[in-house]
Amino acid sequence: MFVRFALSAKLHFSREITPEAVEAIETAVQEANRQLFRRGTPSGAPEEQIGRITRWQVNASALALDIESGPFTRAHDALFRFRKHIAQVLGRYRLGVREISIAAFRITMPGPIPDEAIPKLPFIRQVRRQDGAVELDLLFSASDLEGRVPDRLVRLIEEKKEALTYGGKAEHWELIYESEQRPRVYAGDPTQEMIERGWIRHGASRGQWIFAPQAVHLFRAFEAIVMDHVIRPLGFSEMVFPKLVPWEVWMRSGHAKGVYPEIYYVCTPKTRDPAYWEDIGDYFKVTGVVPVEEIRKRIDGPIGGMCYAQCPPFWPFVQGETLANSCLPIRVFDRSGTSHRYESGGIHGIERVDEFHRIEVLWLGTAEQTIAIADELHEAYRHIFDDILELEWRSAKVTPWFMAQEGLVGESADAAIGTRDYEAVLPYSGTWLEFQNVSVNGDKYPKGFNVKIQSGAECWSGCSGIGLERWTAAFLAQKGFDTSDWPETVAKLAGEPQEIFTFL
Repeated sequence: MFVRFALSAKLHFSREITPEAVEAIETAVQEANRQLFRRGTPSGAPEEQIGRITRWQVNASALALDIESGPFTRAHDALFRFRKHIAQVLGRYRLGVREISIAAFRITMPGPIPDEAIPKLPFIRQVRRQDGAVELDLLFSASDLEGRVPDRLVRLIEEKKEALTYGGKAEHWELIYESEQRPRVYAGDPTQEMIERGWIRHGASRGQWIFAPQAVHLFRAFEAIVMDHVIRPLGFSEMVFPKLVPWEVWMRSGHAKGVYPEIYYVCTPKTRDPAYWEDIGDYFKVTGVVPVEEIRKRIDGPIGGMCYAQCPPFWPFVQGETLANSCLPIRVFDRSGTSHRYESGGIHGIERVDEFHRIEVLWLGTAEQTIAIADELHEAYRHIFDDILELEWRSAKVTPWFMAQEGLVGESADAAIGTRDYEAVLPYSGTWLEFQNVSVNGDKYPKGFNVKIQSGAECWSGCSGIGLERWTAAFLAQKGFDTSDWPETVAKLAGEPQEIFTFL
């Protein structure tokens, strides 16, 4: 069994089709079925798997076509091949194709496909199940077909079907390393104690914390350790990446495939004319209430969102460029602002928040250079977690983060591509917290942003996010708040916490 495509379309010509032209159309249809649609198909492919015009009819200035296919020269591809062919044939009769209209389009997919794998999209008119297959009646325009929307729809359904069966499998988590057990000196919830000690308070927004100096001193201690043992020794240079990300970036990075439930969206005013907004301000002055519904009418649709994954906004800097061999590998990092992720009810403590702070490490070069830098980072992190922070931790190979964010599952065909997560045990709960990762992303970003290398070698990239909230949560959960229990380097860098605020 294989996927099948069927369509009914009309080619509208510049004037009425003459009897002589009808004869030429008949010959052209025969040539298309016999030769044109077979080009590029595997040798020996069965007839029923290749696109074929099954019916045609002339009515005044229109040529109606029914085309069916299997996986080769799919019906919509056959339609546009034939359009080009018939335009040349009928050109001698002074007939030109003016428009294509699609009356019907059907995709038949074999095998058991769960209802959850069928997306809810406006162009899916009807879903039928019969003879162990799913039939989709679709409403497409000619531009949809030319843009290969049917192919992407089939691929999406296959991905959703695979995702439904993949979630419970263990293959997406493979233990790589586990440290020695450490003495347990603290068993409390660090977030709760930070609140009681006045180190943090909830911010005004959801999933947001205000960090007092005591907590920030610990942030800066970790940042200093990263600078001394990762950034400077491995030769990373600082950049500032934008924190507002437009759709164009997410379309190229792939996040537009599935990031919508977790975006903090950004909208712009329809105008900044003060007179247009005067009554909004007046309403608040009189009532003390911000008229949100009225504001909603006066803003344009979202232009994008706040920084979600920190590295995509970097890529327009090199978009469309060819990198000289001499500048590779490129190693940069960004620590200029917050990232924002709507956690959909999953917020907890300081480790799962909507607004967080991290250092994003990014590198690109040849495949060999990219893999080598990832290995350097693994060694640097192992040294930090074992010898400096003295954590109880483990690392595991997992589904690449970008596949998870885009709703994809499985493993890359290249074993070198993927993500390694670092997890620390939380004694108070007995669970493990993912607090660090390193990803080799292959050619995903260079291809999406059209970045090439002078030598012609394939360009690869990698990234690693250092989340300060996660590091703090893991460290305090294991070491507690008595600085005499802290490793010497951390205690020295952070200093003894000092009370700053006194509330009456």
